[in-house]
Amino acid sequence: MGAAPSIPTDPSRTVQVIGAGFSRTGTVSMQMALEILLKGPVLHGGTQIITREDAYCKTWMLAYHARHAGDHAVVLKHVRDGTRGFVGTTDLPTIDFIPELLELYPDARVVLVKRDPVTWWRSTLEIQKAVELWWLKAATYPIPGWRWLPYLIDEFAASAKQLSRRQHILANYYDRVRSATTKGQLLEMELSEGWEPLCRFLDVPVPDQPFPRANDTAAMEKTAGAVVARIAQVWLGILGVLGGTVYLGTRLL
Repeated sequence: MGAAPSIPTDPSRTVQVIGAGFSRTGTVSMQMALEILLKGPVLHGGTQIITREDAYCKTWMLAYHARHAGDHAVVLKHVRDGTRGFVGTTDLPTIDFIPELLELYPDARVVLVKRDPVTWWRSTLEIQKAVELWWLKAATYPIPGWRWLPYLIDEFAASAKQLSRRQHILANYYDRVRSATTKGQLLEMELSEGWEPLCRFLDVPVPDQPFPRANDTAAMEKTAGAVVARIAQVWLGILGVLGGTVYLGTRLL
């Protein structure tokens, strides 16, 4: 997951840049970089799902449901609702809706951050261990917003499996992004290149500050710790109420 969530305040603003980098390719760093360049809120999907209200998180689940039902108009509605007021997007679930984003925002530029597939796969395995816990759906169900996270992960995993297996996912994903864009609309880069290619592509000045270098692993570990603590807090409260109810019930018998 990512940095602090960006909350749109001006719904008239629209997506200018679609961060198409696959998860675990520096999506937090790209979010921060785009916010500096575009001077507006950038949607980092993982962070939004962890921090936003239940209705917002449900919007993305409804977009998947509409896709499965073959209702393209409804898919577009939910993707528009989910991106309203943002000037950019990064990470899942938005990278699973790039064709829809380009239909909604045809003038948007697309930035595809690439990463070595072997190191990417190693880092992805760590995330899989954290999100494939059998009890996660039940544990998060009482928590607004978070209750949708396991289901969104399932949807994204199903989409990724259509690409290939293991590290080969990335190469096929790159081809998927290329096929969705037109000539001149796509920038392919690595984060190690810094500001130069990104600013040249977007035709903006190079900022007088270092390119953001967020530690995705550290951010994920911090978020995971907060999630576990919150789940424990909620369930302790639920069990406390149940225990109190049972106790009062037995006293009244």
